[in-house]
Amino acid sequence: MSKITAFFTELMRRYLPDPFVFAIMLTLLTMALAFGVESRPLPAVVQDWGKGFWSLLAFTTQMAVILVMGYVLAAAPVVDRFLNRITERVHTPRQAIIVATLVGCIGSYLNWGFGLVIGGIMARKLALKVKGVHYPLIIASAYTGFTMYSLGFSATIPVLISTKGHGFEGKMGLIPLSETIFSAPILLTSLAVLIALPLLNATMHPKRGEPVTELDPASVAAEAKAGGDAQQLLGDEKTLAYRLNNSRLLSLLIGLCGMAYVVMHFVQGGNLDLNMINFFILFLGVLLLGTPMKYVEKLNEGVKTIGGIILQFPFYAGIMAIMHGSGLVESIAHLFVSVSSANTLPLWGLISSFVINFFAPSGGGHWVLQGPFMIDAAHQLGASQAQTAMSVMLGNGWNDLVQPFWILPALALSKLKLKDIMGYTVVSMLLVGAIYAATMVIWPHL
Repeated sequence: MSKITAFFTELMRRYLPDPFVFAIMLTLLTMALAFGVESRPLPAVVQDWGKGFWSLLAFTTQMAVILVMGYVLAAAPVVDRFLNRITERVHTPRQAIIVATLVGCIGSYLNWGFGLVIGGIMARKLALKVKGVHYPLIIASAYTGFTMYSLGFSATIPVLISTKGHGFEGKMGLIPLSETIFSAPILLTSLAVLIALPLLNATMHPKRGEPVTELDPASVAAEAKAGGDAQQLLGDEKTLAYRLNNSRLLSLLIGLCGMAYVVMHFVQGGNLDLNMINFFILFLGVLLLGTPMKYVEKLNEGVKTIGGIILQFPFYAGIMAIMHGSGLVESIAHLFVSVSSANTLPLWGLISSFVINFFAPSGGGHWVLQGPFMIDAAHQLGASQAQTAMSVMLGNGWNDLVQPFWILPALALSKLKLKDIMGYTVVSMLLVGAIYAATMVIWPHL
């Protein structure tokens, strides 16, 4: 295992560019493919790109909000104390790797935005407490748990197709969650990943005597001091302004108003969408942080984790527009579907989704591009619509292990570079791919 890990780590160190550079190169590659493969005129390709560049601005904001609010929630005192209690029970580097992976997995299963940040927070705590932990590996391990979102409560595609009025309801109807994320094969797949992934990550830890990069406590202390200095700027404790800024009553009242609306929304038959998730975790965070200024303080910390996403997602929106305008996504999907049968369509759907996710790393945007073709293929071949949709979802979650876009929050939290951790996520991607592929092969025969 150490040789395999060393190979991929060195490969990434030598050849992997910054995520923003990767997005630029991917844009140029997509333009070249649209022109060379689909014979789309270059002026039309550039127009597709420009017109699509800001087309997902609202969704970009939703993603940014859920990540920042997820950070605030993960940093709330009650959550922080819970993580500290876990940390106190961890004593060896390999135990730390396992725990960081599990926290990332469980957090992402519950909600992708929450899991994406709580895993990194847990990893930093463990890296500080447990001597000898290889810092790049524990950050990578926590991030690998993000693949569990494609199996969990916030899995975009199964949640979408179970919602009345979704865009493809006329073609595929409503698919209940009991046939997708809560079906027996997917629940077993979740369990397999939850067991195998932490164990694999632990085996990648350097052996005794091999070089280890530890987290520097001095750098963490400097960050904490900066936060303490900021606290001193909040004002004079004797003023009315200070008391209002730090009023627990104000947070309690507005937080309860938020929770009351959430309850009324669902009692009246409302749907669970990104806006409602963001609304819920915002006001839950207000309640858990206790005062308005504590919430603002943690919010300002969380904003640092989303700069790369705000910069890069418009580039991926442009890429998706090129793929849609040129027909490139249909060509990629058709390449795999053309060799499929009713029993093999889920497997080829998984693989084609893995490829497409490099160009469209958003589950919802990905489904808009690939979904229509996969739905039609399932109809023609007599394949299960639920299995076909989950194949696209799992391909998305599988590729996210090596998609630089979603690693950005982990890099912001850890202060590491992409090349420092990608070698480890590549190894994890191989294991997760084998598990997901096995599911897609076996499920149609059950």
